[in-house]
Order: sequence, then C-alpha cells, then structure tokens
Amino acid sequence: MAYLFNTPDDIRSMLEAIGAESIEELFEQVPDHLQVEGLLDLPVGFSEPELEMHLRKLAAANCGGSSRVCLMGGGVYDHFIPAAVDEVASRGEFYTAYTPYQAEASQGSLQAFFEFQTLVCQLTGMEVSNASLYEGGTAVSEAVFMAMRVTKRYNRVVVLGSLHPEYQEVLETYLGNLSCQLDVIATPDGAADVNIVADTLDEETSCLVIQHPNVFGALEELEPLCQAAHDVGALAIVSFDPLSLGLLKTPAECGADIAVAEGQSLGIPAQYGGPFLGILACRQAHVRQMPGRLIGQTVDRNGQRCFVLNLQAREQHIRREKATSNICTNQGLLAIRATVYLSLLGRQGLVDVAELCCRKSHYAAERLGELPGFELMFSRPFFKEFTLRVQGDATEVINRAAEAGFDLGPALGRFPRLRESLGEAADQTLLVAVTEQRTREEIDRLVESLAATSEDSATPQTLTKPA
Repeated sequence: MAYLFNTPDDIRSMLEAIGAESIEELFEQVPDHLQVEGLLDLPVGFSEPELEMHLRKLAAANCGGSSRVCLMGGGVYDHFIPAAVDEVASRGEFYTAYTPYQAEASQGSLQAFFEFQTLVCQLTGMEVSNASLYEGGTAVSEAVFMAMRVTKRYNRVVVLGSLHPEYQEVLETYLGNLSCQLDVIATPDGAADVNIVADTLDEETSCLVIQHPNVFGALEELEPLCQAAHDVGALAIVSFDPLSLGLLKTPAECGADIAVAEGQSLGIPAQYGGPFLGILACRQAHVRQMPGRLIGQTVDRNGQRCFVLNLQAREQHIRREKATSNICTNQGLLAIRATVYLSLLGRQGLVDVAELCCRKSHYAAERLGELPGFELMFSRPFFKEFTLRVQGDATEVINRAAEAGFDLGPALGRFPRLRESLGEAADQTLLVAVTEQRTREEIDRLVESLAATSEDSATPQTLTKPA
C-alpha cells in the first residue's frame, strides 16, 4: 500500500490523545548518548536516471544461469521450465491470492491445490498428499514428527548418513529440545548396507529416513530398507527426486509409508536458493496425522462440484495439543508452478525427461572418468547426479571449470557431516549433476577445458577409498 506521511494536524491530534506536548517529549526517556543529533551522514540522493544506471551496473555484476553451463547439484538443479509455467503462475488470480481461509471465495486456488495433490499421488503412488510444505528439509522433519505420532514412539529416530546434510541439520534443530535420540547410520560406500541398518533398528525406533537417490546421487536398496523398518514396527520415510520417478519405482511400490521431496525440479527456478516447494504424501491410514492442508472435492447444495478444506490441523484452527504442526501456510504459488509443469509433461514427458537426465549424466561420468586423476567415487547406480573424485583439491577443480564457463559442485568437503563419512577423501570429492538441459557438445567442452588446465592442477596423489 502507499505510504503517506503524517501531516502536522495528524501529529498534533495524536500528541493530544496521549497527553504529550511534543515529539521530543516522547523521547526524553531515551538516554542522550543514544539519541542521534542532527542529520544522518548519508550520500546525496540519485536522480531517477542516475539510480537506474547504478542499478543496471549492479545487476550486470551478477551472472545468470542462462549465460553459463550449469552442472551443479546438491538439491537444486537446472531443469528446463516451459514458458507456460510462468504465464499461468503469473496470472493475478494466483499471483496475488492469499491463503484460502474462505473456501467460498477461493474456489480457483482450492481447485489448483486439489489438482496438485492429485498429481503428487499419481507421481508417488501414495493415496493422500497435502497441499505442500515449505521445502524439502522441513518436509523431512514434518514427516518424522508425523511418524512419531503414528507409531507413538517418541524416543528414537534413525536416518541414513546419505541423507542430505542440510536436511539432517534441519531435523536436528526440530528435535533439539525434545528427549528424542537421533541416530545417523554411516554410509562410507555411498549407500547404506541393509544388514547394518536392520541391526541398528529396534522396537524403540519411530522411523527410518532414506533419501533415494541420495546426497551422493546414488540409488539405495529401497525395498529391503523399507522392509527392515517395518520389521521393527517403524515407518519408512523416503525423500525422493520427483523427476527420477519417470524411471524408478514409486516410493509406494518400494514400501514407503511417507514420501517427501524437494519440488524445485518441477518448474521452479533456482532463484538464489529459494523459496522452494515441500512435497509430502502418505498412506490413507495416516492421513489424520498429516501436517498442512488437505483440499477435498464435494458438491454444494445445488449439486455442483466444489472444493473445500477437508483438513487443516494446525495451531491457528484447533487446540494446540491436537495440532499436527505449527506450519502456518503452504507454498501455494510454487505448488501451482509444479501443477502446471507436471500437466504439461504428462506421463510420457516425465519418462522422456528422466531418460535424458540419466543418459546424459552417465555419458558425462564416462567422459570425465577418462581424464587422468578423475574417477567416480562410488560404484553405485545413479540417476542424474554422481560424486566425482579428483586428485588434489576439489574446490580447485571447481574454480578451473568456472573460469571456462562451467559450474560444478558443490564440493562435499564443505559439509561437516559428510566429512565424517568420506574421511580424508572429503576434500577431493564434488557433485556433478547433468539434466536434460545439457548437450553432448557442452559435456565434451567441459572435459576438454579440464584436460587443458590439468597441467596446473595439484601434484598427483594416490587415490584411496575412505576407511
């Protein structure tokens, strides 16, 4: 809204109402040494043309994704976004809409969220989806709390060490003031050992959290891991890559009880690291413990189809002790982007994008593995992302690639939790993600540029697997 200064009459009226003679009298209680005397030492203001020129110079210092070749991974990816996604999501009805408290006034928004839920259920094989959460990290934590309520086990949570370290940090924060033990199972070989996981779980465990594909890009043995959780009465929570389901079995088919995801790959730009989209779906049996909003379909008194808020079990609407979450809202606009994106792709389009990601990433891994001092860190199957080990410092390789116009990474040494799993190799490893956007020519140029600068790389070292 427009900001209007108070007029002298406004000021006089307010001072009379509170019984003060002047504005200065209001600040007499503030010690003199804390009060500013005179005018602030600010530079002279720009004229409008000068201001526009200054902002253009600042903007030119930034480098957009379209001007470079992005092979960065770690949870945010450079996927193609059809123009129709921006066009639909930018409509005023969606772009300026607030949360749908009044269902009768928000039928368009409610229908869009209903379609989003339907698509998520079709994607995951689950029976119920909510209308979105904040992003992937909080979706994992909300799923853990949901599992604790379902199993009525509040003392122990187990996660694989191949879960994204930032997701682990969010979960650790959520559990920080609760008497709940968080155990992390190390994955030094890039994925979990099912036997070790089974031996670690017990009847106190509320849930097992699995990322598939995991933070290293590798695929976990998902079905036996879910079964290991069920054998001790725990729930299996799977954090998945939405586009990977164009090729892989759905979480439901693999035995997951709750499926969560970061939805950034579904028509959402990288936009400097957020905001993003949290996805959560589950089995019908657990719907009463699901956080967030659930949109339902019914008919009105005239027999016309309409949409309603079936479930909204949050603190603002029910007693705090009955609430499933203190999440205040949902990522409505980003959920609409994901809805449009999935609608445009369709079933076959999803398969096509997944196949392109898979084939191109394996081509890149093969070509990079031909370079002296470069190798795949793990011999595990992967989808579109893999962990590359190099001689010397991984950050130095990332910088060399950046000078040639290619963005790789992140280096895994930046994550303390992954350092524990990778040992001395942590500083030599980085992620490479190859989406449908990349071309064979770009991958070949990356390999050529790294080969051309390899003479300036670190002294060759013996590559040894971590203990």
